[in-house]
Amino acid sequence: MHKPRTTRWVAALATAAAASAIFIAVPPASAAPDDSVDKVEQSVLDTARSGEDATFYILLNEKANLSGAHKAKGHEKKATLAYDELTTTAANTQRPLRNYLDKHDVAYQPYWITNAIRATSADADLIEDLAARKDVAQIVPEQSYALDDVVVAGSTSTTAVTAETPVEWGIADVKADQVWSQYDVTGEGIVIANIDSGVQYDHPALVGNYRGNLGDGTFSHDYNWYDPTGLCATSAPCDNNDHGTHTMGTMVGSEGIGVAPGATWIAAKGCEGRSCADSSLLSAGQWMLAPTDRNGQNPRPDLAPDIVNNSWGGSNDTYFYADIIAAWNAAGIFEAFAAGNEGDGVTCMTTTAPGGLGDVYGVGAYDVNGKIASFSGFGPSPMDASLRPDISAPGVSVRSAVRGSRYSALNGTSMATPHVSGAVALLWSEAPTLIGDIDATQALLNGTARDVDDTHCGGTPARNNVWGEGKLDVLAAVDAAPHTRAIITGTATDAATGALLPNLTVQVAGEGFERTTTTDVNGRYRVVLPAGTFRFEMSGYGYATLVEDGYTVAAGDDAVHDVALAAVAHHSVTGVVRDVVGAPIAGVSVAIENMPVAAVTTDAEGRYTLPDVAEGSFSLAASPAAPVLCNGVSRAGLTVAGDVVNDIDLPARTDAAGTSCLPATYSWVKGVSKVAVSGDEDAETIALPFPVTHYGATYTSAAVTTNGLVNFAAPRVGDYANSALPTASAPNGIIAAFWDDLVIDKKASVQTATTGAAGSRRFAIVWNNAALAADTSVRVSFQVVFDERSGAITLQYKDVGSSPIERGSSATIGIENATGTDALQYSFNESVVTDGSAISFIRKGA
Repeated sequence: MHKPRTTRWVAALATAAAASAIFIAVPPASAAPDDSVDKVEQSVLDTARSGEDATFYILLNEKANLSGAHKAKGHEKKATLAYDELTTTAANTQRPLRNYLDKHDVAYQPYWITNAIRATSADADLIEDLAARKDVAQIVPEQSYALDDVVVAGSTSTTAVTAETPVEWGIADVKADQVWSQYDVTGEGIVIANIDSGVQYDHPALVGNYRGNLGDGTFSHDYNWYDPTGLCATSAPCDNNDHGTHTMGTMVGSEGIGVAPGATWIAAKGCEGRSCADSSLLSAGQWMLAPTDRNGQNPRPDLAPDIVNNSWGGSNDTYFYADIIAAWNAAGIFEAFAAGNEGDGVTCMTTTAPGGLGDVYGVGAYDVNGKIASFSGFGPSPMDASLRPDISAPGVSVRSAVRGSRYSALNGTSMATPHVSGAVALLWSEAPTLIGDIDATQALLNGTARDVDDTHCGGTPARNNVWGEGKLDVLAAVDAAPHTRAIITGTATDAATGALLPNLTVQVAGEGFERTTTTDVNGRYRVVLPAGTFRFEMSGYGYATLVEDGYTVAAGDDAVHDVALAAVAHHSVTGVVRDVVGAPIAGVSVAIENMPVAAVTTDAEGRYTLPDVAEGSFSLAASPAAPVLCNGVSRAGLTVAGDVVNDIDLPARTDAAGTSCLPATYSWVKGVSKVAVSGDEDAETIALPFPVTHYGATYTSAAVTTNGLVNFAAPRVGDYANSALPTASAPNGIIAAFWDDLVIDKKASVQTATTGAAGSRRFAIVWNNAALAADTSVRVSFQVVFDERSGAITLQYKDVGSSPIERGSSATIGIENATGTDALQYSFNESVVTDGSAISFIRKGA
């Protein structure tokens, strides 16, 4: 019998903990063909030659030309140009390599923030052939960084500060509170992000300035939150470590814990727990430049943050960081990195990558007594001999937000780095002409830092390998900044009634400059602008958009600019929602997205009514209730100018690869040839009568298991503990026809059958009368059918009774790619299987 059930993430965490690094300099494009073996990290070849799958990155020679983005003016334009150039370069130059990988059945994931492809193979000869290609610069292993180790320096509590201490010591030490009082800026108009372990978005100190907070008690996480591995149970931001919530609190938290409490924040969970896999960091790095919706689609570089905080590192190997930072900087995004906690207070050359490299803005840490932290990494850099760090900030006993709406004091360069990120927000809020100017911003921070004379690791009293430029002083930086701004404030009211209008969007755009803010609960807005001429656009639910061109701002000329908006009429929106086969469907939530209109649910006949909707153009979403099966979410534009009848047809669900799920016509294929599997845990690799394409890779064989799985990636046994899809943990590259703990005993069998003529064949893998290990009196019959002509994969179910377990209450049904990064899950532990039912998975373009 099998061992007790365990969940797959246990193995995943163990693997991640054993890994240690990501990122190395790419060799020049002129590398000679006979140097191909030298282009492969030896560990990749060693893994493949041992017969195990090696996961590695293929780095291409071609780099995007980001000069146009660098020269452009305005955050939105810079980010859009950078995104367009990066994605175009990757698409064009990766095509031949991707065709090669497809031809050789290699599963892969392309990236564009660095021109690289993540691939998995156990074929050492193929890996060497890849290295010999002229378009390939280097092949490096899949590894992982770690979040900075931190030490709890104080007990947790439910309050941030006390009456005696209105702000935390670090806030006062860098003089952020003096910037607030002297310049009347707290980071307004600036968007800060972190790549970290996540954030408790509804923490009292953070919920108010989360960009996804719609101000009416609801939230929109599209474009504001990214979780590449799906570790958070819902689509809402979460933090399973405290680290990310803590660093975000130090940047933007209210209640005296944040440097820039007026700034807005978004976040990406690039770290699964204590570790940060390179695939997650790359995905998060891409998302920062072009945030996406919750499905990872419809990228919006215009919504990129201004600043990204990175409190992770811990290696001397660096593969991709240079490309990520070059892309961010071209887009006008400032980055700050922790210099690492490998120091002992004496030893030099203890900084770690990426923060310990010369072209990264790295941050060291000191304590409340002004002494360098014993753990703070010292230079020179062991990687490139550069003087490290760039600057130092408070990093000992730093009190900030943690999970559970509490507060705790932690130690680490992780805690110092967000002081710098928050300082940049204050600087850019007061001096908007600096926004996106990375070199000028770093020069101001460096030139105004308080020098500390410690040259025992080299350098000068003004800049050395212990303190860098010295202690962060944001007040001095703001004092020295170009003061060309004016603060424009105003109140928005109803033109007819004079009522205050909260949560209006205020967009201000001028030559090379754009900012967006919202009115507060009292209808007030505030925007810091450089000198120039601007276009104001005020919009909000229930009111006609107000546009004002030619608003002139003079340097230092603060002004009040009140606005009055005209209310619009309200109407009803009604209709019927139908599922993917055109039948009315009950229980669907219909909502006007991001607007203060209560969602409604369809009745038994699929009808819905939104009785009171203001005139305007909106996004109308229809989301089916669980189990969603093959029904996707409908999102479509809705224009209301009178009463509207708007029927909705739910689309088929799709995965990131564009594969769709649809109910199919049942046509059972009787098994003919027996597959040699039996008992409780068994697997057998079988030849396929025709090539089968699965997530872009083509296979001529597959492993069949007793547990209702077809596995293209590897023949495996012991996968009796089903899980939701996708997940990075094995098994990957699967078809889960009915993934459960099954037994093939004397009453059961697994068979195959091929029907039809060449070019139009169907190949079936059939599980007959398989017993549920949890109750062997309950049996299931199901099959996977591959269609040669269309490429469709169809799952069929036969003789299904009424037992919940027989109907799938402990089973997973769906498909997943070979890297565990994409899947189309039909059901997970849901009693949804019916007798004579069939489901087809249809590839995009098929």
